Amino acid sequence: MTSLRHNHEGEARSAREPRDVYLDAARACILDVGWRRTTLTEVARRAGVSRMTIYRTWADMPTLLGDLMTREWAGVVTDQVAAAGSATSLQRLVEGIVGTARALRDNELFVRIVELDPELILPYLFSRRGRSQDLILALTLDAVEAGQADGSIRAGDPRTMARAVLLAVHGFVLSAHTMADEGVHEDALDDELATLLTRSLAT
Repeated sequence: MTSLRHNHEGEARSAREPRDVYLDAARACILDVGWRRTTLTEVARRAGVSRMTIYRTWADMPTLLGDLMTREWAGVVTDQVAAAGSATSLQRLVEGIVGTARALRDNELFVRIVELDPELILPYLFSRRGRSQDLILALTLDAVEAGQADGSIRAGDPRTMARAVLLAVHGFVLSAHTMADEGVHEDALDDELATLLTRSLAT
């Protein structure tokens, strides 16, 4: 039975895209030892490939990390968008955003990075947008335009509105834990986020 299980696991692994296998190995490394102690050599070892195989895909760890974060956060966002099932575009937008904020705070990779290597996130807050942020902006823009079309979201420049929404949500993702204590639970903060978004966007 053990050999059969191992064979199935090996088949599932080989059926996946090699790039995803490598990113999975990098993710496991970061969860185990943190970003600073993760190397391309260790990623290669965990992925079961040569070091040069990894180097041919990523020249350095920052490049690999960028791809890993894009895959991770994009997966969180698309899952939450797909799960939103409310009636109007505004309600779906709010549900998706609040769900995304909550899911990111609970995501083990996100938590590990924030706890051990928060400086990795700083460029995306102070210097430039990342690919994941651009994906979120695109999805939010589509939702705002859909809401304006069905009358559930107020008039205004949808691009500006989408960016303002993302700016507002940053704090609920990164700093909610600093505002939660025995008197105020994170769930209550998420309810307030839903209220803020609804009232700022509603017609």
